[in-house]
Amino acid sequence: METEMENLVPTQTYGMILCCECGREILSNPSNMCVDCLRCKVDITDGIPKHGNLLQCKKCERYLSPPATWISANLESRELLAVCLKRMKTALQRVRLVDASFIWTEPHSKRVKVKITIQKEVDGGTFLEQTFIVEYVVHNHMCTDCHRVEAKDFWNSSVQVRQKATHKKTFYYLEQVILKYKMHQNTTKISERPNGLDFFYSIKQDARKFTDFLTNILPCRYQSSQKLISHDTHSNTYNYKTSFSVELPPVCKDDIVCLPKKIAQQLGNLGQLLICLRVTNCIHLIDFNTLQIAEVSGSFFWRDQFFPICSPKNLVEFTVMEIEPIRNRHTKLGEGTLSSKHILADCWVIKSNELGMHEDYVHTRTHLGHLLKPGDLVMGLDLKNSNTNNDALGLMKESDLPDVILVRKIFADRQRRRRRRNWKLKHLKGNSKDNDNYMEFLEELEEDKEFRKNIDIYIDGPDVQSSADETEYPTVSLKEMLQDLSLKDDVEMEGE
Repeated sequence: METEMENLVPTQTYGMILCCECGREILSNPSNMCVDCLRCKVDITDGIPKHGNLLQCKKCERYLSPPATWISANLESRELLAVCLKRMKTALQRVRLVDASFIWTEPHSKRVKVKITIQKEVDGGTFLEQTFIVEYVVHNHMCTDCHRVEAKDFWNSSVQVRQKATHKKTFYYLEQVILKYKMHQNTTKISERPNGLDFFYSIKQDARKFTDFLTNILPCRYQSSQKLISHDTHSNTYNYKTSFSVELPPVCKDDIVCLPKKIAQQLGNLGQLLICLRVTNCIHLIDFNTLQIAEVSGSFFWRDQFFPICSPKNLVEFTVMEIEPIRNRHTKLGEGTLSSKHILADCWVIKSNELGMHEDYVHTRTHLGHLLKPGDLVMGLDLKNSNTNNDALGLMKESDLPDVILVRKIFADRQRRRRRRNWKLKHLKGNSKDNDNYMEFLEELEEDKEFRKNIDIYIDGPDVQSSADETEYPTVSLKEMLQDLSLKDDVEMEGE
């Protein structure tokens, strides 16, 4: 008997009552009414507006977040939901907010619908939950920054970026780094100049921040100046416009530079003739005779400047006839670090337009031994037959000057590489950049993996696979590409 009593499990019973309104059997609650009757008697959404307005700037497409803040927000984003709830913050203080989400509307309808779920205590301890929809109408407005643009008083500070070079490859690199770190968001206007770009800001602190950003990613220098616009003699206040003039070094990737003998010794006793591998936060140089490399910082460069001895237009196409890697070096090395990515080689070349006319091959030493083979095309400088104007080069002995300096290999036809390119870059402006300098910049990104570390590369096309011609010329691997997510103008819902 005791065992049977131990096996008994107590059961819990609930008291059932009849609803005082409709008579339906329900669980006991303090209001003695069912949920349907309670909702008919009490409306917890009373006093909460079901319609509202959103102000959006037509120029910059930002939304007004009360009281006077303009923020960027996409449709059905968390930022836009916060703006919608903030506009009815006072009405929601009397209830408990449980959930809030968007209901899809046509993107061009200027309507935003938000489904809100709230809870509230009614009739002595009974909690009622209710869901309702708030519809917002988007009205066009103009923010303060855009209003100043229209009034031709749109900037307080400007950053003028200039470079004394014949090509714009450094600016293409600068544009991609700015896009990667989103340093263009606070600009009121970006204008293109013959020797560079102008960035305009409505706040001086933003211009100062952008100038500091430039000095961190490129070896540049700057100067600042102020212009008095107006002043109040009674309150002793002044209104200035500030300009930051930023100068980029004239040395670019694949440029041939000739260092004065004193500077070459300071960099580790390198040779005077060097090739620029790349320009990032410092200038990377390599001695094509010894494979010694050096990194020149911005402070060092502007203290002892050096310039290219030729422009990219002076480079001539050569054909490699014979190449022999150098295993045992007898050249006296300096104190610079040797490059592990290049191979030193003796190379015999001939101008491509003179191929078949004679067999007077020109001997030179190159750092491209890991890339070149007989029959390849390579761009180089015919130093023996060129007219260069450089003080440091004029002081060098003729015995120390090579006849030809090889700069970079030509992997394939430019148009063929363009057709097979499965990636793309974003731009600050919508204009197309199909000139030769931009095409050469894209080729440099494919050939130099270190150069594209600070650049976001996007997949171009829905079905992109690895290129089958990776052995023919360098390409960007699929792992380095990002998916470009963008909202189309016409959005279609599934199942309709």
